[in-house]
Amino acid sequence: MANHKSVIKRIRQNAKRNKRNHERAHRVKTVLTKFSATLVSGVKEDIASGLRIVQSELMKAVSKGVLVKKAASRSVSRLTKKAKSILG
Repeated sequence: MANHKSVIKRIRQNAKRNKRNHERAHRVKTVLTKFSATLVSGVKEDIASGLRIVQSELMKAVSKGVLVKKAASRSVSRLTKKAKSILG
């Protein structure tokens, strides 16, 4: 175990950040899973609102440093393409 106060504090901070980032990443995965289920259901109003929610969560994760911006944009693009194919 560490002996310096600064190292002990750093360990506590890292644990908090790790937990927070894990929760944010899990929230994004949950939203993506729900949106996939919405796409399968085919209800147009739910797809449109779900796409906005997914995009919002992905960009929040980007702003917090959990995801890379280009990866999130790529995901949004792919999901938008799928949604538009269903919406017509």
